[in-house]
Amino acid sequence: MPQLLLELFSEEIPARMQGQAARDLTRLMSEALEKAGVKPAAVQSFAGPRRLTLVIDDLPGATPDVREERKGPRVGAPDKAVEGFLRGAGLESLDSCETREDKKGDFYVAIIEKPGRKLPDVIAEIAPEICRSFPWPKSMRWGARSERWVRPLRRILCLFDGAVVPFEFAGVKSGNVTEGHRVHGPGPFEVSDFASYRNTLETDGHVLLDAAEREARIAEGIEAICKEARLDWVEDAALLAENAGLAEWPNPIMGAFDEKFLDLPDEAIRLTMGKNQKYFAVADPKTGQLAPRFIAVADLKPSDGGGASIKGYERVLTARLEDARFFWEEDLKRPLDQRVDDLENVVFHRKLGSVKDKAERVAALAKELAPIVGADPDQAERAAMLAKADLTTQMVIEFTDLQGVMGWYYARKFNEPDAVANAIRDHYKPQGPSDEVPTEPVSVAVALADKLDTLVGFWAIDEKPTGSKDPYALRRAALGVIRLLLTNNVRIHLFGGFVSLGREHMASIMDRVLNNSIEIPLEQLAKGVSQKELKELIEVTRKTATLLAHDRDLTVPPQAWEQDRASDLLSFFADRLKVALREQGIRHDLIDAVFALGEDDLVAIVKRVEALQSFLATEDGENLLAGYTRAANILKAEEKKGFEGAGAPDGSNLPEPQEKALYDALQHAKPSAEAAIEAEDFEGAMAAIAPLRARIDDFFDAVTVNAEDEGLRRNRLLLLGQIRESLRAVADFDRIESRA
Repeated sequence: MPQLLLELFSEEIPARMQGQAARDLTRLMSEALEKAGVKPAAVQSFAGPRRLTLVIDDLPGATPDVREERKGPRVGAPDKAVEGFLRGAGLESLDSCETREDKKGDFYVAIIEKPGRKLPDVIAEIAPEICRSFPWPKSMRWGARSERWVRPLRRILCLFDGAVVPFEFAGVKSGNVTEGHRVHGPGPFEVSDFASYRNTLETDGHVLLDAAEREARIAEGIEAICKEARLDWVEDAALLAENAGLAEWPNPIMGAFDEKFLDLPDEAIRLTMGKNQKYFAVADPKTGQLAPRFIAVADLKPSDGGGASIKGYERVLTARLEDARFFWEEDLKRPLDQRVDDLENVVFHRKLGSVKDKAERVAALAKELAPIVGADPDQAERAAMLAKADLTTQMVIEFTDLQGVMGWYYARKFNEPDAVANAIRDHYKPQGPSDEVPTEPVSVAVALADKLDTLVGFWAIDEKPTGSKDPYALRRAALGVIRLLLTNNVRIHLFGGFVSLGREHMASIMDRVLNNSIEIPLEQLAKGVSQKELKELIEVTRKTATLLAHDRDLTVPPQAWEQDRASDLLSFFADRLKVALREQGIRHDLIDAVFALGEDDLVAIVKRVEALQSFLATEDGENLLAGYTRAANILKAEEKKGFEGAGAPDGSNLPEPQEKALYDALQHAKPSAEAAIEAEDFEGAMAAIAPLRARIDDFFDAVTVNAEDEGLRRNRLLLLGQIRESLRAVADFDRIESRA
């Protein structure tokens, strides 16, 4: 069956865009063909420095015929209605319609038959539209072109069953010609199908089409060089993928640099090599330390063995390392504690002040958290105060990825305690799901304080994530808090902490308003306080600034918003916790069911959810949930009719043995479950409610809730209410989804 081959050949495509571009090309072509009625069995796409390629085998020669029936107006309907119907169906008269009958009478049905189209004709329409709408993160126009592409487009190759599919985009007409490597390629050559295209590119054109093959070629070359030099390759998957996107015919070669640069921090050397020059670092296998060598990836096969290229690589790298050495030596002229005041000139957020303001807040919070996590309060406070100081260093200004890491080096150089230095290095962690979680107590205190301060601050100024937008990485911060708490078994109640932190943020913000250091629409912070009251409050506050400096009684504005904001932030944590636990197979509805009870100790929440999930996986748990749902539904229906379920059932008005047995079981279950939960024996809590399963089943089998006697009926409804109340000691069962 016919094959489609499409290549879009351009100037260099940025490496970071290639992988997604290949996926987008597959998606867009598949969607367009399916819309035309053709579902491709398999689509392959490839991306490289100068080309995007797509191939689809076993396509039909034409799209399928389509027969569509479109219901129209009633027979005898006004002429305008009939004319609109015919126009919409593309028909000239009712002669092309059928008349059918239903309960309301006769109506017209248009029979629209569309014959299939030759697939090359369809592709000739699809391909240029895909190019016009291609979702490049950045694109450009060149010359007098109105169309955009990532870089100037030079050729388009498009074949269907060996024949050219004619179309034009950006002034370039499609054909059957492509090019190989810029240096080693044989020049333009004709292609008949994908096999000849790929074979000629690789054998004569010196182009490896598949990015995975280019990565493998680079890795094999590096390993061979390292083996010969008796060195170890410092593997870097991201750098390997980037080099595969920079070279069509990659060839690794080794160079050297002056040993004097090994006095620099390893991270600075590696970042200078990798980020700026795309070179790989190597290490001495005996010491594990970096060796004064590097490996570059050339996009050609050097005729001189790489001698000239290596000299060029070495010259550029030496200049970069000289810059890094200068920055390092300049930074070492001032210790970190002398840089803290410089943070006043670094804006954290215009509504939340400078980075120094943040450092002071984080230091105070870290000192409070320290005893909870087993850290020294003074060390936690000092580490938090110094944690951001390296942002003012030349090294971090040049290499932003080294923030925290350089602070660790500078702290050690100026004899800060190891715990303080490590906390400075680790306080940004964890920054992603694969990042390690700090476990040293001082590091945990500072990392928690930093993230909690950020979250509460942005909630205080109403700058929360919306939809897919999260410019301040608040979702990542929340996940970081969750991982820190769970990994280190840290027991704190978030809700109370959010309210307290929120009040401190409000006080801090008000102080800066008094000093005219920021302008902030305070109505965002004080929901429920009128504009007039706010103006009066600000005026009074300004007039009494001296007094407030000593007596910061600023609880009035926070009281208007803190409860609402703290609850909203706690809900945000619940959503993040679901994300964090999803990969562990923990159900999101169970997290909701526990959060709904007001529990805000994440460690306790996870333990309770795990016990609840295990219980619900048993027959007792499954049937108990079904019984609860039946009782809750009856109560909801009665409550809509006006039933008020407050109060306990009368134990003396239970004539049936099954309801008396249920009543007795409930008197034991709730207090036993509550006691077990208080002791954090969550398995014991599940065991306490498990016997209710049989009693509830017996009750519904033998007892009629809606008895004719009004008093008996009410008592039985109160008994159902006690079922609901008893199980809610464990979780809000209304939020649990039945898996039956």
